[in-house]
Amino acid sequence: MTTQTLPPPEVYQGQFGEFTITQSDRTGVIIYRAGLMVAALSFAIGSALVLFNNNPTIFTALTPLYTCFILALGVSLFTIHIYMASLHRILQIFWAIGSIASVILAISSSEPLALAVYNQPVTLFGVGFIFVALAGIYFKEAFCFNRLETKVLTLTVPLLLLGHLVGILPTQGESVLLGIWATLFLVFALRKTVQAIPADIGDKSVFTYLKEQRLAKV
Repeated sequence: MTTQTLPPPEVYQGQFGEFTITQSDRTGVIIYRAGLMVAALSFAIGSALVLFNNNPTIFTALTPLYTCFILALGVSLFTIHIYMASLHRILQIFWAIGSIASVILAISSSEPLALAVYNQPVTLFGVGFIFVALAGIYFKEAFCFNRLETKVLTLTVPLLLLGHLVGILPTQGESVLLGIWATLFLVFALRKTVQAIPADIGDKSVFTYLKEQRLAKV
């Protein structure tokens, strides 16, 4: 009985040396992209309910969609590859703050969570950290891959949230920005599914170098 020999892994030349991409690396990227897709679909469905349904009872349905959104986003934030470890940690902390604030508000408010946030913009000082973390992903993707949709999203998210917080946006303007956000988030997630996996892993030699630098300081 003969055994089939697997081909050796491809060796890449990085900035600080050679590296290979393992199956674990590829699995991490797939999980990251799956998290983005689930988050984008949850956000798009919730946005469509708000924009195209005048029935106030739909706000109750937004809470489970929002829960799915933040959990999926959390998965992506813990599997994304970012060279700056401090930035990666900050985005995760922002996600945690926003998640905790959302749970507290959902428990303490007599209104559905989405309605409570909409009627009390000051709650964005807590819940809004979720979207700061999401904007961080958009910025990272825009910086690394120069994609139009992530550039627009990086500007759209703070414009909508800050505009609602200070009350300078008309309702129609908020609706337009929300529609743009939901649409481009889906475009972004869909385009990630056909992107080459090594691109999302990045230059592993940089990660190794930065880790060695941190250990040297310790």
